[in-house]
Amino acid sequence: MFSRLGLKKNGLRIIIVGCGKVGMTLVEQLSKEGHDVTIIDSNAQKVSSVANFNDVLGICGNGASYTTQVEAGIKDADLFIAVTASDELNLLCCTIAKQVGDCAAIARVRTPDYSHEVSYLREKLGLALIINPELEAAIDMARILYLPTALQVDSFAHGQADMVKFMIPKDSMLCDKTIAQAASGLMNKVLICGVERGQEVFIPGGDFCLKEGDLVSFVTGRKSVSPFLKEIGVKTNRVKDCLIIGGGKGAFYLARHLLTLGIDVKIIEANKKRCEELSVLLPEAIIINGDGIDQELLKEEGIEYVESFVALTGIDEVNVLLTLHARTVSKANAKVITKINRINFKEVLNDLTLGSVVYPNQIASESILAYVRARLNSKDIMSVETLTHMYEGRVEAIEFLVDEGSPVENIPLRDLDIKSNVLVSFINHNGQIIIPSGSDCIQAGDTVMIVTTHRGFSDICDILEENDE
Repeated sequence: MFSRLGLKKNGLRIIIVGCGKVGMTLVEQLSKEGHDVTIIDSNAQKVSSVANFNDVLGICGNGASYTTQVEAGIKDADLFIAVTASDELNLLCCTIAKQVGDCAAIARVRTPDYSHEVSYLREKLGLALIINPELEAAIDMARILYLPTALQVDSFAHGQADMVKFMIPKDSMLCDKTIAQAASGLMNKVLICGVERGQEVFIPGGDFCLKEGDLVSFVTGRKSVSPFLKEIGVKTNRVKDCLIIGGGKGAFYLARHLLTLGIDVKIIEANKKRCEELSVLLPEAIIINGDGIDQELLKEEGIEYVESFVALTGIDEVNVLLTLHARTVSKANAKVITKINRINFKEVLNDLTLGSVVYPNQIASESILAYVRARLNSKDIMSVETLTHMYEGRVEAIEFLVDEGSPVENIPLRDLDIKSNVLVSFINHNGQIIIPSGSDCIQAGDTVMIVTTHRGFSDICDILEENDE
């Protein structure tokens, strides 16, 4: 057993099985938010390193073992998370945890065979969540390729609202205008909720002046995204084809999604057996058995003329090099997406022209963080619907479910004492996305998305100044 330097006094008691990239990301984020975290893994060196670096309790052992779970404190745990490399082991760990302790359980399940059985598994095993980082990342990538001007697209309100990040191009009608000056026509249905300029990030007010090269995030109803971008002169046509390097689970999920959208797909994969499997699973795609870093092969398969290029190998460094190569040789100004598993070097990656960067591990951790924040709510409801980190984690976008009797209910927004650096971005009222004005009121049953530089909000009432301690 590897002990922490000091026990956390606040937060949940959480046990995490698996010291892989997802496990380490979760340990880091959950321990920073003040939770009492214990990590279990069969690799003693990994356990020691993660436990000492993050000041958490580490146990070397089998996470599916009753004895190991008891040693880790399962009988007093609030949440059990299994994120080993094996789906079956994760499900077994959670099943045992549910039998031994009175806790919620979350399992990572990535295999496509299980992707259609998630609801069944959750119900029968009594799991709080089943997370599939590769599937969620593929959905995010498909959204981006459907709207290639976007650098990032995040979904809220069960798909009724999108938050889109893009760069203001030269000579845009938005250049050198304040947000108030630009607020006409479709801008009334759109809210600019974040701007990154150089090393600074802003949650802008109406007097904020937009500049060429700003990375702007806006939120609106899904049906208004394309019309708004067209109005400001930004290309919105989806790509016609996609070249994917790497044939793993993420590539399968992405290809399957793109094919349903009518986008042609070609996959280059080095493993012959995997190519044969993909040919059966994806009969409409073109599967090439070859080395994805072979420049001649890439040229033969049309890298110069393809409209989109996605690097999905299992090695971050290879993905980065492939993306840079694609941007260099593309004659079609291809939309490029890079998958990165490690989030340690985001600042370095931001200096490279990688296009859109997708972090599957971060997607998984955000889903779990949203659940954990909701569990912190003293009421018997799951208050956090969605949580997304923006601008390298410096800003959070959180969608809250508003319960009856909330302090924010039925009061015009202008009369609420809202903290600084908090922006109410939309109100979802019975499926209608409202970009709020000062006269709009939040009602019980609404979901509300806020954007803030504050950390750790777990309830909509946290946006109010009077909740400061």
